[in-house]
Amino acid sequence: MSEVRLNIIDWEGAVHGTVHGSVSDAVVASLSAEPQTLIEVEAAMARFIRPTEQRPFLSFKAGVNDEPWDAGVVLVDLAARVLASESLYSQPEKEGEVAYHDGTKATDVAVLYRVPDDWVFLNSLAEYKAVRARRRTELAANPALDARPLFYGKALLDFIVGEGLSAQSRASGDQEFTEEEIASLISGIHAKWLITPREELNGESPRDVLLARREHIDFDLHTRQLQWTFLGEGPPCLSRDSFAYRFAGFGTQECVVYYDLVRHLLWECWERIANSGKIKTTEGATAPETAQLKSCLQDLKEEWLEQPQKDFSGRVPALIIENERRRLPSTMSSKDVVIDEDCDICQMMGDDIRMGLGVSFWGLDGCNMDDDFAFSFFRTREEWEADKQRWEEFNREFDRKWKEEHPEDLVDENFESLGFEGNDLIQ
Repeated sequence: MSEVRLNIIDWEGAVHGTVHGSVSDAVVASLSAEPQTLIEVEAAMARFIRPTEQRPFLSFKAGVNDEPWDAGVVLVDLAARVLASESLYSQPEKEGEVAYHDGTKATDVAVLYRVPDDWVFLNSLAEYKAVRARRRTELAANPALDARPLFYGKALLDFIVGEGLSAQSRASGDQEFTEEEIASLISGIHAKWLITPREELNGESPRDVLLARREHIDFDLHTRQLQWTFLGEGPPCLSRDSFAYRFAGFGTQECVVYYDLVRHLLWECWERIANSGKIKTTEGATAPETAQLKSCLQDLKEEWLEQPQKDFSGRVPALIIENERRRLPSTMSSKDVVIDEDCDICQMMGDDIRMGLGVSFWGLDGCNMDDDFAFSFFRTREEWEADKQRWEEFNREFDRKWKEEHPEDLVDENFESLGFEGNDLIQ
């Protein structure tokens, strides 16, 4: 018993047919790419089954057929984001692995997958029929939101200019800010932008939206790196026409790029206001002056996104974002991996890449971002505070053990605190 009756339903209709259970498992795994149509399911399956000349659902018939067949029935409702299964072949799970099929046979390469959290998996077709209408109504009432026009558009520039003028207007007379004070003010403005709920985001804050899908996208990119490593070829990317691309969430790469972009614009705005003889305060700035400032920031934003950045190893920010949205891991050249010319391991890795025997991947982790909750990857402040406490306890314990095992360092510290150098003890 190895065949199942597979039903796939989207907003426009449904199809059904009988397939080997492994094909059904690949369809389940393809949900990691968030398909919304039958065509998008077929495209997403190419990551798990190498495409052939014949489309996988070409022989399927229109409509739903949930009559039992051989090993059972699997129903995938893309519109309701519900998967129902009554199968003896396998039990679909939200996270797992499937064996990669090279077009002729299954291989030993296991491809990992993780279905988005908002999918519902059921073991009963009867239960599916009871919830499908409600699920569709809920999803229709909360359509997908494209947040990038707000994140990168007029709203961001209006906020930066408004807050920059307001911050500088609080200076009395000819008071000059120190570099440290400016950095603190800019960090505060940046944090305010991230944590303030906005009506355009359905009451959520930009930070909420940035982190909502981060773990899912990071996991999907990681599994594609693994697949690329084991198969020696890059897995298929998302189409720019696909739902998952058009309404893509934000992974770690874009979160870090966005942090640097906003910080860059904040500094540029601050310096232009400070150096201007006219734009000094919110009250003193005229509409043409603020409009000119916003236009300048718009140009700076586009230039920064499209130009190679030193902090990103010479990579172009817009391309980093594009690759992540298409779920394409960023690779490193043979030259990039040789960090130390005298390192034999680095040289070996570089030689492997040059000869096409391996691949190395590049990414951002946010290590240079401000140490504040607003800029962290924790979803709640409680999680962030608990993590900081764990690190503080770890550091205290590490210092305690170090001092016990290296008492000579403690002696050196005591003498140095009195103004002596370590060599003074010898003299």
